[in-house]
Amino acid sequence: MTDQPTVLIDVVGRIGQITLNRPASINALDHPMALSMHDALRTWANDPAIDAVVVAGAGERGLCAGGDIAAIHRDASKLSSGGGGDDAAAANSPSGRFWADEYRLNLDISAYPKPYVAIMDGIVMGGGVGISAHGNTRVVTDRTRLAMPEVGIGFVPDVGGTFLLARVPDQLGTYAALTGGTLSGADAIAMGLADHYVLAENLDAFRDSIVSDGVDAALSRYAVTPPASTLDAERDWIREAFAADTVSEIIERCRAVGVESADRATDRIASKSPASLAATLYALRHKESDLAQTLRREYRVSLRFLQHPDMAEGIRAQVIDKDRTPAWTSDHASAAASLDAVFAPLPAACELSLDTTTV
Repeated sequence: MTDQPTVLIDVVGRIGQITLNRPASINALDHPMALSMHDALRTWANDPAIDAVVVAGAGERGLCAGGDIAAIHRDASKLSSGGGGDDAAAANSPSGRFWADEYRLNLDISAYPKPYVAIMDGIVMGGGVGISAHGNTRVVTDRTRLAMPEVGIGFVPDVGGTFLLARVPDQLGTYAALTGGTLSGADAIAMGLADHYVLAENLDAFRDSIVSDGVDAALSRYAVTPPASTLDAERDWIREAFAADTVSEIIERCRAVGVESADRATDRIASKSPASLAATLYALRHKESDLAQTLRREYRVSLRFLQHPDMAEGIRAQVIDKDRTPAWTSDHASAAASLDAVFAPLPAACELSLDTTTV
């Protein structure tokens, strides 16, 4: 039996189709997959025979659960132990090289010259957000479960996640980033992270209609009004509590709200890496002017966290050993005091290079 490729690239009619094909791992994105996606998108960008691109995940569990966490853990463990790494070593690690190409892919998706239809069905986390939420035609379903949960593994939202979340009104993006909580398809639309809502049971017909009738006609036929967003109903207290300037004060404000949803948010934030929370809040409060600048900054921060012991420890606790009891290395005060080093420029040879002129 021949192993299938991890990304299926196909053309049906005038539609380019990209299917992430690792259903057993909820289509977790690795370096070869990112490169394969990018090659296909570049090929189709100026091909007059291609009218649009559809991106989806194999199986019914989700579009993409994020990056290859086991591989990142290997690099983080090596680079964070006993002076085992520096910025150059992090940039040259498999994770550093993967992130560089992944972020280039994210940027090109954001500027894609044709309809880029991302089917955000099921689980859409981390890197899955990067290949979908920057697109121009983002479709969620009643099964969508979207999250940027990086703070729970001692990391920070990347793949342009801080660009997206910093621009969500009423601090809902800050809430999503610091709690790492899961958003429904209706939540994603309310936050501006998705555009259209299609029932999961109609996805096959929707995709067939894209091929036969075009993107606009398919959306007109199958997109429906989403149900009410649960998160939208919490907007008032989130706006007030998450407007604070420090993580500690956000926690205090959430505790003072006095409703169950705020108490749950408090517990979630309190369990995350203080270093990750501090860096995430700083990135959201000091947003860059465009996605390219954001990705360059996220790359710096990602490499710094690859060298930080919290990342190896967080992945160990949540993914490897699954004991859910990470031993974080800092408190909120010391984490905030270390931010200058986290966000400082990399050595010139290590900075992320981006082509902002072409897809």
